[in-house]
Amino acid sequence: MSVRSLRAAAAVEALSLLVLLANVFTVHAGPVTSLCEPLHGTAYLAAIAMTWVAPAAASSGARWLALIPGLGAMFALRRLRGASDAAVLTRT
Repeated sequence: MSVRSLRAAAAVEALSLLVLLANVFTVHAGPVTSLCEPLHGTAYLAAIAMTWVAPAAASSGARWLALIPGLGAMFALRRLRGASDAAVLTRT
C-alpha cells in the first residue's frame, strides 16, 4: 500500500462528498449525482481496503477510522502518518 494512493483516494472521497453535498443543497442536478455517487463510493471502498492492508494500521487504530464515511480516509491517513513518525523516532 502506498501512502500516495491512499492520499489520492482520501482526496477523491472528500472532494466527491463536497460536490454531492453542494449539489443537494443547491440545484440537485441528476447527472452530477449519478456521476459523483459511484465515484464517492469507489473512493470510500478503495480507501478502506488500502488502510486495512497497511502494516501500521493494526497498531494505530487507523483501520477503524477509515470506516467513517466521508472523512474517515483523511483521519486514517493522519493516524498512519503519526504512527510512522513514532516508529522512526523509536528506531533512532
